[in-house]
Amino acid sequence: MSRRKSAAKAVHVQQQNAHALPSKFAKLFDSDASWEKDELGDVLHWIRQALGLVCGLLWGAVPLVGGIWIVVFLFLSTTVIYGYYGHILKIDEEEFGGHAALLQEGLFASFSLFLLAWILVYSLVHF
Repeated sequence: MSRRKSAAKAVHVQQQNAHALPSKFAKLFDSDASWEKDELGDVLHWIRQALGLVCGLLWGAVPLVGGIWIVVFLFLSTTVIYGYYGHILKIDEEEFGGHAALLQEGLFASFSLFLLAWILVYSLVHF
């Protein structure tokens, strides 16, 4: 009897976990969702990391050279982050430390990843 109960309980937990994952992704685009400061910071950080990696790989493969492309990446990265929290999530930035704190979240790590990917791909593909 206890095996059936434990098996039913395990199935119920698995179903809850299966439903929890889509709701976490749905929260990323829900303007009515509530965000904690650390949680939003993590999301902004990882969006920036993904953007840094994609841009670095793209810049290196194309090949793009010159300082203007660094400025383009910084502008693109800042614009995407501002658009995400300002227009998609529609959060009050003052609750999270203002624009400067949100726009700075993950910037330096993302910039480092961008440069690393750009230099490695450019060097490996074009030399």
